[in-house]
Amino acid sequence: MLQHLRIKNYALIENLAVDFTNGLSIITGETGAGKSILLGALSLVLGKRADLTSLKNKEQKCIIEAVFNIKAYRLEKFFKQNDIDFELETIIRREILPSGKSRAFINDTPINLSTLTELSTHLIDIHSQHQTLLLADKKYQFYILDALAKNTKYLESFSRGLEIYKKLQKELHEIQSDQENAKQQYEYNLHLFEELEKANFTENEQTELEQNVDKLNNVEAIKLNLSEAISVLSNEETGILDLLHISKNNLAKIASFSEAYSNLLNRLESTKIELDDILFELEKQDENIDFNPLEIEKMNDRLQLLYSLQKKHHVESIAELNEIKNKLDSKLQEVTNADSIVQNKKEEIAKVTAQLNKLADIIRLNREKAIPKFTKQLEILLNKLEMPNVAIKIELTKKEVFQYNGKDNLEFLISINKGSDFISIKKGPSGGEMSRIMLAIKTILSKYSKLPTIIFDEIDTGVSGEVSNRIASILTEMSANMQVISITHLPQIAAKGQQHYKVFKTEINNSVETNIKQLNQEERIFEIAEMLDGKKPSESAILHARELLGV
Repeated sequence: MLQHLRIKNYALIENLAVDFTNGLSIITGETGAGKSILLGALSLVLGKRADLTSLKNKEQKCIIEAVFNIKAYRLEKFFKQNDIDFELETIIRREILPSGKSRAFINDTPINLSTLTELSTHLIDIHSQHQTLLLADKKYQFYILDALAKNTKYLESFSRGLEIYKKLQKELHEIQSDQENAKQQYEYNLHLFEELEKANFTENEQTELEQNVDKLNNVEAIKLNLSEAISVLSNEETGILDLLHISKNNLAKIASFSEAYSNLLNRLESTKIELDDILFELEKQDENIDFNPLEIEKMNDRLQLLYSLQKKHHVESIAELNEIKNKLDSKLQEVTNADSIVQNKKEEIAKVTAQLNKLADIIRLNREKAIPKFTKQLEILLNKLEMPNVAIKIELTKKEVFQYNGKDNLEFLISINKGSDFISIKKGPSGGEMSRIMLAIKTILSKYSKLPTIIFDEIDTGVSGEVSNRIASILTEMSANMQVISITHLPQIAAKGQQHYKVFKTEINNSVETNIKQLNQEERIFEIAEMLDGKKPSESAILHARELLGV
């Protein structure tokens, strides 16, 4: 419910603050006092677009702030989805800057107008003539009926199931589409796969091939250099090993004379052992070199096949080729297993379809049970509002395909006069009649659904005294279940309020300002007396006002 409203620098309002409570609150004031300005400011908090004409002082910003108690509205999910701090007492603030830009905040978190508008639908319902168009809206008609049918939990389950159903249908379509494409590509993919499968490259094969081919392509140079290296080591007269042997014999003759000579001898012996081993390996490598033209041709062909496949598939390694081979294998398997994959998905859809049909049947049964109760209550209330001959009929027909809320089609029909045909509710009643029908519907809804705060903007316009008494009774009935605020010119309605506020104008420093205050009992008596008798009300008007207020 709306707890507090503060308005600064808006239209004729300099600085205004007002607290509201639960139950029925009445707002009165002379024509032109600024009641519409109050609603305009509230509309900005609810997401209406703003402009510079809203500013009283064009050099200062306009601030409108409203505090709502949202405990009963189950809005935690909305706040989480929009990354806004959830507070039981939520503060909405709009600011209009002198530059013309506007900003909106929920609990000090900046938000856009679409988010604000979405939240406001859960907080305040401003009832006006154009709102009666809702009665022709199928979604609103279902909302009314489902509230009485207590279908909320079933509709939530149905909505979740429908989301799964649509997801599965989409997946099935994608699988079938992919498989159709896969079938068209099957032969080509099979050729690519078999080509890679036949090649059967191992992980390190490319490195080994490239090294071996490089070695065989340079076999003559390798053999020549190995032979020269062997000759340098082993030549009988000038070879390193022969010369080293001479040096070793020379040191052996003097090794006993000094430890230093002995150590040098040892080092020469170690060097000779190492050089002997190197010579052995060089001779072994020389013997193993065998130039085989067929072998090198075979290796070159293998490398060319590898390079060709890498170029074909736009990759640079055997690992990437193997990855492509695995993907091709998966695509081929999809075609091979196509029927079983589709069948499994269809079985999933069949299970969800059965659950949705079951829920849709429960929802329809609850609606069918609620229809006579709803039409009876509505006709009784409309009778009180001087529409005694109205008859309401609701037709519910089953559809073959799932809707967002079941499998039903809904039609609200009305007969205005006795014996007249039933016609669509959006074609029959006049504007005033539609307004009273909407009032009656919201009265019924308030017993079954947690409605937002409702503000009636002069719902009593053009009605007689007796009807105004009945409207007042209905507003009082509604306020037992929700917060109701009524802007009115009729004393019969004003007297029913649990709280009474007056909008008035004052002149300060040659400037007209709009303000609002909550009236005490004596002020209420005088205000209602003025509504009955005009300025300077008579004693009889004051007595009548006391009677209306029961004081």
